Amino acid sequence: MNRHRSFPGWLRVAPALVVMAWGGNHFTPLLHMYQDLGNYSVVMVDLFLGMYVLGLVPGLLVAGPLSDRYGRKPLAVVGVLGGIGASALLALGFGSEVVICLGRLLAGLSVGVAMSVGTSWVKELSSAPFDLGTDPTAGARRPSLSLTLGFGIGAGVSGVLAQWGPWPTITPYVVHVALSVVALVLLATATETIGGHRSTTSLLADLRVPAASHRRFVRVVVPAAPWIFGAAGIAYAVMPQLVTEQTGDLSLAYATLLTVLTLGTGAVVQSFVAAIDRVTGGRALVVGMGLMLLGMALAATNATVLSPVLGGLAAVTLGAAYGICVVAGLIEVQAVATPTDLAGLTGVYYSLSYVGFLLPVVLAGATALAGYTVLLVVVALACAGCLVAGARGRGGGGGGGDGVSPTA
Repeated sequence: MNRHRSFPGWLRVAPALVVMAWGGNHFTPLLHMYQDLGNYSVVMVDLFLGMYVLGLVPGLLVAGPLSDRYGRKPLAVVGVLGGIGASALLALGFGSEVVICLGRLLAGLSVGVAMSVGTSWVKELSSAPFDLGTDPTAGARRPSLSLTLGFGIGAGVSGVLAQWGPWPTITPYVVHVALSVVALVLLATATETIGGHRSTTSLLADLRVPAASHRRFVRVVVPAAPWIFGAAGIAYAVMPQLVTEQTGDLSLAYATLLTVLTLGTGAVVQSFVAAIDRVTGGRALVVGMGLMLLGMALAATNATVLSPVLGGLAAVTLGAAYGICVVAGLIEVQAVATPTDLAGLTGVYYSLSYVGFLLPVVLAGATALAGYTVLLVVVALACAGCLVAGARGRGGGGGGGDGVSPTA
């Protein structure tokens, strides 16, 4: 018993979230490597970046209901194994667009499992009867922080290995596979939270998420969700491409730096979301969107200035916005969801948030019509519109009127 107290149950699952997120994002700082060594075009590497969204969405929307039926652990194991398979394909298929796309699809499936099943599992292990002494926001903060650390550390390690390590097209993926095996061993000791109350309805019925039509979810969460990973895409996929001439041979290292700055800042600010929510009367999501607008404005400015330093400042600002919005949105989701559709609504939330990760692909394709300065100004204006819509939805809905408490 003392051993379990010294090593909480959620910490047995969190490493799996870390390695699944690691496998999804460590590809990002390697984009320049694929352009330089693989001679892939900017549009193609952005397509590689966004391809895993096609695997991510099924993982988000289907894995949650399946875990309600068969348990959290089996689906989490499948997710980690999917990440291992993805890294194997990427390590072996550097010269093949098809293999890279397949690897990215599988990586997306793995991240989808982490975000729907893993997030729900850690949330359940962070509350009674599994954890009796934690604060009310731990169920949102712990899984979000685990994912953010995986996204950030994975990108940082892989970027450094690709820039200065041996076999740059292989070594980053080998490291991820090795860490994933360790996480699998730890995952085997984790406590299953889905017991005798597993779903007995049809799978089609399980796939329905009634809470997704909840007024608070539609009016407050939906306008903000796509900007969560839209911020990430702008910060560490678009910003490095703008200043490749200025960064020269260190382009890969600069892309890695921006990824770490973005996600590192996001990880730090997540610990302050509960305080921001208290001070602002439950409006942390509005605060996050305000920072998002500022970050998008800085990114648009840098499309003209072309300064690596301003790019770093934009990354930090967008990282802070990301960190606040992802936790604040998850708090809203967990407040709206019932125990029977928590995983499903979490999947819907993250599916919407990952729509923004396609933004670099859209912008790269749209450069035939306008330059990045104009395109990013349009993006900033769209962000402003979503900020206004979310603020009005929050003001109109009220905390008590919907029966939603931000710390529920």
